[in-house]
Amino acid sequence: TSSAEVKENRNIGNLEDHPIASTDRARVGTTSSKRKRPLEEGNNGHFCKLQLIWKKVSWSVTPKNALVQLHELKPGLQYKMVSQTGPVHAPVFAVAVEVNGLTFEGTGPTKKKAKMRAAELALKSFVQFPNACQAHFAMGNCISPSTDFTSDQADFPDTLFKEFEPSTHSEDFSVYNPVNNELLSTAYRHGRLLCHTLDLMGHAKPGKHRMAKAESEKNPVVLLNELRSGLRYVCLSETVEKQHIKSFVMAVRVDGRTFEGSGRSKKLAKGQAAQAALQALFNIRLPSHIPSRSKCHHLPQDFADSVYQMVAQKFQELTDNFTSMHARHKTLAGIVMTKGLDIRQAQVIVLSSGTKCINGEYINDQGLVVNDCHAEIVARRAFVHFLYSQLELHLSKRREDWERSIFVRLKEGGYRLRENILFHLYVSTSPCGDARLNSPYEITTDLNSSKHIVRKYRGHLRTKIESGEGTIPVRCHNAAQTWDGVLLGEQLITMSCTDKIARWNILGLQGALLSSFIEPMYLHSIIVGSLYHTGHLSRVMSHRIEDIGQLPASYRRNQLLLSGVSHADARQPGKSPGFSVNWIAGSAELEVINATTGKRSCGGPSRLCKHMFFTRWAKLHGKLSTRVPSHGEMPSVYSEAKLVAQTYQSVKQQLFKAFQKAGLGTWVKKPPEQDQFLLT
Repeated sequence: TSSAEVKENRNIGNLEDHPIASTDRARVGTTSSKRKRPLEEGNNGHFCKLQLIWKKVSWSVTPKNALVQLHELKPGLQYKMVSQTGPVHAPVFAVAVEVNGLTFEGTGPTKKKAKMRAAELALKSFVQFPNACQAHFAMGNCISPSTDFTSDQADFPDTLFKEFEPSTHSEDFSVYNPVNNELLSTAYRHGRLLCHTLDLMGHAKPGKHRMAKAESEKNPVVLLNELRSGLRYVCLSETVEKQHIKSFVMAVRVDGRTFEGSGRSKKLAKGQAAQAALQALFNIRLPSHIPSRSKCHHLPQDFADSVYQMVAQKFQELTDNFTSMHARHKTLAGIVMTKGLDIRQAQVIVLSSGTKCINGEYINDQGLVVNDCHAEIVARRAFVHFLYSQLELHLSKRREDWERSIFVRLKEGGYRLRENILFHLYVSTSPCGDARLNSPYEITTDLNSSKHIVRKYRGHLRTKIESGEGTIPVRCHNAAQTWDGVLLGEQLITMSCTDKIARWNILGLQGALLSSFIEPMYLHSIIVGSLYHTGHLSRVMSHRIEDIGQLPASYRRNQLLLSGVSHADARQPGKSPGFSVNWIAGSAELEVINATTGKRSCGGPSRLCKHMFFTRWAKLHGKLSTRVPSHGEMPSVYSEAKLVAQTYQSVKQQLFKAFQKAGLGTWVKKPPEQDQFLLT
């Protein structure tokens, strides 16, 4: 568009204040002599007005990005760099801008995109239009600083919002309908084009329906490209299922987040990935692309963000606003209990931190140490502690106590969870193992040279490195370690957090001991703070073992709901601390465990060690055996007590065989001697 034409268009809004003089009218008539004069004269001069309005429309709808739009509305804004997170090869920038006393923060893979996102959020806060371009078009570049566009009492007709549809350029005016002069003059006064002028092109409503239908049928890949151009899709996997049917998984990274889709072709998989991005980032759901059976189950974003905020606030409270030396952490985990998805009744029941495992020389044959101090595992052990407390409440003689318990008694004996009680695990970063290994790193690097190496061990069982961080694939075929071998210097092998969570999805969180009293208890969702990859997380947690076969009653292959968080905290720099902390609802303070020795800092055993759980289990067994004779005599050895829950043990063996059958490796067990201790 030439500068002269822009200047001419900008002056259109002043037509009413500066009427066209008679000499000017003649001049306009001269310059318009090339037009069809009969049409101009036969319609009482409407075509001249149409020319001016049409020029204004063609100039106004020229796409402008959010930065330009916001600058024209609010000049002189200052954008500030807030943070830079993520690995060097896949950074995520956060940029903030203050508008009308509110701060808006945008994130993206580059500073420019983060700045753009912040501008978009700012525009949406005070302009009630789907996007900035439409807002600017409707406002006609004639905005006074005092105008309140969020007010219910606007100074322009409601029809602007009800029926307005932008139209395409056309030189064919054969379907011209006379336009009401009063409405046209209103358009001049406000510097806007009202929906009624669309009568120039035909009836508005049918065109509106055609436009809506066209938008709903638009391919999600095309629509996403219009909103975020230059995106790159990467094929994460290509598998051949039964009857030689291929299945593809495609991923795309948008605004620092990874979205994935699967399908029988790469095109369909790309469509699913684009649809996931549209829904999460822009709340757009195209009806023709709603999957009939999605393998990836998502938790509502606002709910996931609330869970994260509750865990973070509780940790802040317990660490004296992060001033305590024990506030330092690499990974934070917590479990939140809700009734349904009502966040108003949510309660943080456990918290934990930690990233290390016990050193082999401190392995204990009396059950007095905690072997694995990774945050997710400590959170699960703290949850087991919580379950013991809830069972003890139910067995209390006081009515108000057992009414507060989360358990109800079964007629046939045993206990189950009350209806509609759900548990949600928050982890500040993807669990170690395969879930983290194939996180967003995969689609931010060139896969042409490394994809075969990466995929060789995709989904494979992995073990943690003793006294260090990271995991390696299971390579040994022997499922058990030896006590003397570990004491002589062999590395103590511990399964990765990813694999342990996959195990919980089949066996439940309660463990072997409690399985003799209660039904399996499963997580409802997992919320991951960083390095979040929805589709891959879903596969490694549950879809690796789809062929596990029929499970006994009350056991199931749990389908977790998954979600990231909108604004995750940046990971703390430096080395991981050598301690792990845990907190349980009802306790006043944090317990601190030395991750290397597996004991408390003072040298005493943790409340989460095997011996403590065995002691509490024995007390419950004594109370319940008087009510349920089938429980029999109480075993005196820990390993024997675990075998009481026979169904649990058979399902565990079924799980291990499913991993082997899928070619994912052998589950490595700790030396059996560590479970052969007596209750003292």
